[in-house]
Formats: sequence, structure tokens, C-alpha cells
Amino acid sequence: MRRVNEIFYSLQGEGHHSGYPSVFIRFSGCNMHCPFCDTRHGDGIQMSDEDLIRAVNLYKADWVVLTGGEPTLQIDEEFVHLLRRATGKKVAIETNGSRPVPANIDWVTVSPKEGLAEGCGQQPGERKADEIKVVDCGQELEPYFSSPWRQKSTLMYLQPCYVPDEQEFRDNRLRTVRRILDDPRWTLSLQTHRYLEIP
Repeated sequence: MRRVNEIFYSLQGEGHHSGYPSVFIRFSGCNMHCPFCDTRHGDGIQMSDEDLIRAVNLYKADWVVLTGGEPTLQIDEEFVHLLRRATGKKVAIETNGSRPVPANIDWVTVSPKEGLAEGCGQQPGERKADEIKVVDCGQELEPYFSSPWRQKSTLMYLQPCYVPDEQEFRDNRLRTVRRILDDPRWTLSLQTHRYLEIP
């Protein structure tokens, strides 16, 4: 049994696969406590693997995205293999990078939290990141290029930190744009689902 916050079908709103129809499995629970997290960790229900597969198979998307919370607290290679075989979908994960990721994941997004040392500093195990997506809170950015998750082909995305205050969010967006223009190793990631007002 796995504790799941929600399962929903939408467009991927962030990073390299932005715009792709995807089924999201949002797991409850995390080993970090970020103030901007959009997961309600107190919520969630216990679901069997069979229940999860049935829910994912309701939708036509080619991708299923394991997110959270921190999904590596609840999944392993056996679960990923079962999910791929039973649904025919590719499996992506969005992780904070503090724990190893199953080697049979098709796409790994590492979104470091609470600074490089805590959020991206441990050894990645068998899988490197396909993309590193950093929420820009004004922190130093250069250390992310030395992350053990990064390899030569890893895509680097910088994303403005969302806050409810409209002026503060505008300032965050403009700061992120300036930082990317100053350092073109970054690519802009926007939470396009917020602008589209979809999940």
C-alpha cells in the first residue's frame, strides 16, 4: 500500500516536458519542509498497486509522473517496472534529489530544495538527472552546476518562485529572467498550469 495525495490528468506545466498530457500520481509525505510546497501532506489515502494502475489507465497520456511530496520514499524499481508494464506509459519522477532514484525511470527531474547541501548533495545512485529544475528564491546558483546529479547532457531550468502576492511574484519573475539573461546556461521554466488555471 502506498499513501497517495491525489491522482489527476493534466498538462505538464514545468520543465522540458511542459505541455505534454500526463497522469500525475502525487504521493503524500516528504523528508523536507519547503514553505512553497503545493502538497497537503496531511491528506491522502492508502492505495494498492492495482488501484493505482487502474486509475492511471483511465487516461490516454503517454507519460505518468510520480511527484509529491517526495516519491522516492514510497517507490522502488519493482513498482516502476509494474507501472510501465501494466500501463504501457513512460514514467517520469520529480524528486528533491536527497535520495537515490530507481534506475528504470524514463525521465528524472531533480528539483533541489532548501539549498544545495540538503536538496542535491547526496549521491544519485544509478540514475543521473535528465533535468535539474531550480526554484529561484534569490539563492546562489553556481553550486547547482556541481551537483552529483548533473551530467553533460542534463538540462538546467530556473523557475520563478510562486507567491500569492501579485507584486512579489512579478518581482520574482523579473529577477529570474534577469538571471537567465546573465547566465544562458539556464532555461526558463514557468508553471504554465497556473497561467492556464488547470491542475
